[in-house]
Amino acid sequence: MNNEAIERAKNHFAKLVQEQLERVERMKQAGDRVDYLKLKPIIIGVCWGDGIGPIISQETQRILEFLLKEEMKNGKVEFRTIEGLTIENRAKHMKAIPDNVLKELKACHVILKAPTTTPEKGDEWPNIESANVAMRRYLDLFANVRPVKVPKEEIDWIFFRENTEGAYVLGSKGIQVTEDLAFDFTVATRQGAERIIRMAFDYAAKNNINKVTVVTKANVVKTTDGLFLEIAGEIGKEYPQVQWEGWYIDIMTAKLVDPKRRTQFRVIVLPNLYGDILTDEAAEFQGGVGTAGSANIGTRYAMFEAIHGSAPRMINEGRGQYADPSSLVRAGAMMLRHIGFADKADKLEMALDVCGQYEKKIMITGRDNGASAEEFGNYLMEATQDPNLKEKWESFTK
Repeated sequence: MNNEAIERAKNHFAKLVQEQLERVERMKQAGDRVDYLKLKPIIIGVCWGDGIGPIISQETQRILEFLLKEEMKNGKVEFRTIEGLTIENRAKHMKAIPDNVLKELKACHVILKAPTTTPEKGDEWPNIESANVAMRRYLDLFANVRPVKVPKEEIDWIFFRENTEGAYVLGSKGIQVTEDLAFDFTVATRQGAERIIRMAFDYAAKNNINKVTVVTKANVVKTTDGLFLEIAGEIGKEYPQVQWEGWYIDIMTAKLVDPKRRTQFRVIVLPNLYGDILTDEAAEFQGGVGTAGSANIGTRYAMFEAIHGSAPRMINEGRGQYADPSSLVRAGAMMLRHIGFADKADKLEMALDVCGQYEKKIMITGRDNGASAEEFGNYLMEATQDPNLKEKWESFTK
């Protein structure tokens, strides 16, 4: 028996338990949501990220500034550039988010974030935590919201993924007990599960959707997933107008590709890891992860991002200018809606659908046989000003 290894593992786990108990207390003290109507200016931080990040974030900002030119002129909206989330800078400071960058982030009200590189074991970078995971934790962005719509396929899904718990939050805090034994950890709290599940039920009730699907693997992962499912049952009783059902993640991934079954899903709520997997699968119906945006909502802050990675290969092969900005632009549209500019968000979302899925006057291929990010951005901006945009969108989506 390796008593020294056991003792080290016990101390490691005790520290994790203490950290999570402290986090529970912070959640209990959370304040009220920000009222963006009372803010002047609304400060939008644009994180450039790395890889293709600077290319697609600058293009997205150009489109948003075009739509918000009057609001910028009258001081209602201000953009700030945040450049320090490159893998080089993070590795230099040995932190997922360097302190000075975190200070810049906290000075903003909402954040538009381009992809950032997450080191993998064996690559050239030190094993620092994902910047996404760290940002969600530091800013308590507990809800990852990802809509997927394909009207012609009768697909209209919105996913509510818990963002601050599960395997991802403790994924960099596992322990190699001996050379033969390694542990990773997952975590669930009543407060964390309750707030994401309640958000899903609230959304369904306010939008006259009578069904919520709760996805777990509670038949096998009985304690943490079991708690998530138990809390769903408790909250479901508060919303008698909304039916709910539990599905296991394995069969749920299969039913998303079942043409007869998939149209019956509308609002889907699930823990962190399952949410990451299922929303990437769902995005394929809309044209791939390059087309889908993502919102990360908390009480004080909100962050909007592309759901794909930083694509270093495109940069290494000299193809960066042909990166598709659609995912981050769609996230920008979600941001516009979140801060109170629903009409501009509608225009941008319709333009993305018309230009990217239906009309396709120019197409991005990721190579020089297709449009550049800038050319596609010009196409989108032109479409937002088309007086017939709504009619086009409706005719395409019928």
